[in-house]
This record gives sequence, structure tokens and C-alpha cells, in this order.
Amino acid sequence: MAGPLIGKERAKSDLTAGALITVFGGSGFLGNHVVQALGRRGYRIRVAVRQPHTALYLKTSGGVGQIEPVQANIRDDASVAAAVAGASAVINLVGILFESGKQSFDSVQVEGAARVARAAKAAGVPVFIQMSSLGADANSASDYSVSKAAGEAAVRAIYPQAVILRPSVVFGPDDDFFNRFAGLARIMPVLPLIEGATRLQPVYVKDVAEAVVRAVENDTFDGKVMELGGPAVLTMRAIWEQVLRVIRRKRILLPVPRFIARLQALVLQFLPTPPLTPDQLRALCVDNVVSEEAIAEGRTLQGFGIVPTSTDVILPSYLTRFRKRGQFEPGAEPLAQD
Repeated sequence: MAGPLIGKERAKSDLTAGALITVFGGSGFLGNHVVQALGRRGYRIRVAVRQPHTALYLKTSGGVGQIEPVQANIRDDASVAAAVAGASAVINLVGILFESGKQSFDSVQVEGAARVARAAKAAGVPVFIQMSSLGADANSASDYSVSKAAGEAAVRAIYPQAVILRPSVVFGPDDDFFNRFAGLARIMPVLPLIEGATRLQPVYVKDVAEAVVRAVENDTFDGKVMELGGPAVLTMRAIWEQVLRVIRRKRILLPVPRFIARLQALVLQFLPTPPLTPDQLRALCVDNVVSEEAIAEGRTLQGFGIVPTSTDVILPSYLTRFRKRGQFEPGAEPLAQD
């Protein structure tokens, strides 16, 4: 843990209801839940996004004037500086899963993270939270994972006391993981199962959001890298099987050699929103689970005092629309064969 805060910095215990917190990437899947969780605590929230009109819906998550979207681009110094001015804490949730145009891993997840941290430090913000990924690794074969590790290092060089959060695959009603799998299962009679026993530890979005809030409020976690995973470690086969059980469909899981998957990814990467890229495939070749060291040191959801929520509890609440008759399908009906 970092030493005591000095100068303009202050202890997290000084944060009170009504304090201003700036959230970069607050209009995204995770950001939405983080903003709501902060709003319930009574904080004022400045949601820093490239297009503020896309975040206007968040204003209804709090009282009048409590949540305010503002324009900020993490590639632009002036807008970032304006977004962090007067804040008591800054949370950076910005990240991308694939590169597109000017949105490269380096520009967003390394340079962008450093820019936000520099601006926050210059503004005297005492609390900084950086959202990373459980696969962050400077030696990874995946550019995404390397950039996440580099972003952590860039932030830590500026904010030694920053809290780094590394979640596994995050799931919830608007996720781009289980929803995508269920969508494929609805239309494809045969589903690809990339060979290998890669393991994931899906973590519920509201659990991650609560971890963010507790990292803001409690200086116990200063300077730590927290690894966030759900209660179960699942293989890709187990994930497919769980999705099929929830949406009540029978499908053939066809093992696909990784060299075939690489050829598919080479083609799919050119789609506007690629379902799989070569870089994502390289990341999938490595387990994405909480380490034994993090468990032993209490750097987990449990360390935050949070009991992880199971996919078994949450998936039926939002994947029913992929059933043959959607949410109106009788509970006792057998698996659909269409």
C-alpha cells in the first residue's frame, strides 16, 4: 500500500455524500452501473464521454443535477482537464476490445489512461481508480492484454496509490458476451467450440460496480491490484452448455482446431463489429481467472466484502428472449429443436 497522502491530497475517508466524482466511460455497459451505484451513495457524478447526448439517460439515475454528462475525449488534454477539475475522485473505465481507426489499444488504453491520470494529478484529485482486465500481461501474445498492462504501469507511475481493478469477463443484461453466444445459438444449428480448455471466471456487472465504489470510499485498497472474478470457473464448453440450458435449445458443439479459428478470425476482423479477431483469439488461449496470489492476499471481490453473484442466478433474467417463444415460453417446456 502507498504511504500517507500529502499536500493537496486527502484521505478517502474525507469523501462525503455530495462530493464530485468524475467517471470516464460512464455511458458504457459497466459505466452505467458504476454511475448508478455512486448515485445511490449520494455523490455528484460528472460523466465524461465523447458524445454527451448518448449519456443523457443517466441523469434519471439520480436527483436533479446530481448526474451531469460532459464532453471529454481521452485523446485531448484540454477536455480531460476540464472534466477532472474540482473532482474528489476520478474513475477511468474507458477501454476497447478491438482497434478501429484512431481508436487503437495504445491511444486508448495506454496514452489515454496516462492522460487522465496526469490531468487528475495536476488537479489535485486524491483518489484514482483504473479499470483494467484480468488478462493484463506485459508478456502476453495479445496486444489488448499488453496494452492493459502498459496502461496500469502508466497510471501507477503517476498515481502510486491508484487502485487497479482487473475483472474477468463481465456479464449482465446488456453484456456483449452471453448475449452474443445466445444470439448465435438461436440461429445456428452447429456452434463452434475452439479447441483447448481455456477457463474464464465471469463476474456480475453489479458486483464490479460495487467494487469500484468501495475502492473509492476505502483507502484500504490504495496501491493494490484487485482481481475480480465470479464464484465459478468455467470452460468455454461449460459456458456454451449453460447458455443452451437457459435458452432451452439443443445445438451441436463442434470442436474447431485453433488454426481454423485463426483463419476465421482473419476474415471476421474486417467486420464493423467483429465477433472474433486474431488478437482476441490469442487472448482466449490463456486462462482468465483470479490468481492464487490474489486469493491468498485478499485482493478479490471477497476482499471488498462482496459475495460474488453466480451466472446461474442472473442469466435467466435476461437471456429468456432467446428462447423459442421468448419470455412467454412455459417453464416446463422441453428444449426447442428448431
